[in-house]
Amino acid sequence: MTRRNLLHAVRSPAEPLLTLFIPLMMVLVFGFVFGEGMAHPGTGGADGFRAFLMPGIFVMAMLYSVSATATGVSMDSSRAVIGRFRSMPMAASALLTGRAAADMLRALLETAVLVGCGLLIGWRWEGTAVEAVQAIGLLLLFRFAMTWVGIYLGLVTSDPDVVGLIVYPLAFPLGVVSTTFTPPELMPGVLGAVAEWNPVSSVVNAMRELFGNPGVGGDSWVAAHPVLMAVLWPLAILAVCVPPALARFRNLSR
Repeated sequence: MTRRNLLHAVRSPAEPLLTLFIPLMMVLVFGFVFGEGMAHPGTGGADGFRAFLMPGIFVMAMLYSVSATATGVSMDSSRAVIGRFRSMPMAASALLTGRAAADMLRALLETAVLVGCGLLIGWRWEGTAVEAVQAIGLLLLFRFAMTWVGIYLGLVTSDPDVVGLIVYPLAFPLGVVSTTFTPPELMPGVLGAVAEWNPVSSVVNAMRELFGNPGVGGDSWVAAHPVLMAVLWPLAILAVCVPPALARFRNLSR
């Protein structure tokens, strides 16, 4: 099942490429066009702002991957692929676990491309190699959680065209109302609090800390423990999404 999903991505690369295109365009627009104007105290000008921005771009790419996952699962559901595979001698959950495994392999490639682009524009990590690996590990854990969000949305939405319309209105606010572009203290009170407790913010802040890039700081408990929150949030998302996804899959397979 993993091989099947990877081959499908190779034969229809438009959606995976679009998932990367949007974050890369953000790097160019916010990092170069508006870099000096958007830089805030603590980032050190345009170069510092790009270093501040890149971990957020990595996380945004993983967040927007929900659309490709949800659309792929929805297409399988609408084409009765699930029923055909259930008639074969294979584990009932192989369709979902194969999809998740294929998405994680794609995530490794996407991460390599994003890191390479970041290095080309001058981004560097200032921490140790071990800390950099830990940062990538947190990014992939977040991607794994987002994969299961996409799987669940794809199973409950049988129309592939509709699922895309559902995903982006959910993903966009999570990406924007976060610490990706600006510190919470520069936002209105309520939005600042939402941004601090946003799962995206926790992963972004943890990656900045581990990479040694400029961060946002903060006095709240969640701001003081970004690495812990970057682990707890994905685990909580998995706990919420995996059981209903498996239950929905069993219902569709009957």
